[in-house]
Amino acid sequence: SGRPLGALEILDCSRRWAPGLGIATVYRTLKSLEAGKRIAVVELPGQAPRYEAAGKAHHHHFLCERCGKVYELGGCLGGLKRLLPAGFALSSHELLLHGRCSACAS
Repeated sequence: SGRPLGALEILDCSRRWAPGLGIATVYRTLKSLEAGKRIAVVELPGQAPRYEAAGKAHHHHFLCERCGKVYELGGCLGGLKRLLPAGFALSSHELLLHGRCSACAS
C-alpha cells in the first residue's frame, strides 16, 4: 500500500485473495511478523496501531483528519536539539502531522 495500515484495513484488502480470512488470523500474523522484525508498529495517540515494513530509514507520519488514513513522510527536519532547555538530552523523537490528504482536501 505504501503507507501504514491498521489491522482492519489489512483484513479488508486481504479478503480479495482470501475471502474467509478472519481478524484473529490477521492479528496472529501481525504479531508473528512483528516478533520476526519484518514489520514495525506505528503508534499514534488515541488511534489503533498501524503497521509498516520494518527497516526503513527514520521518517515521520501524516494523519488525515477526514478519512483517518496514515501516510509516511520522507526524511526528518532535524535540528530539534536546539529546542531543548539547557541540560536536557534528546534520545529520540516522533513527529505526527495532521490535516487532510490530497483525496480529502479536494
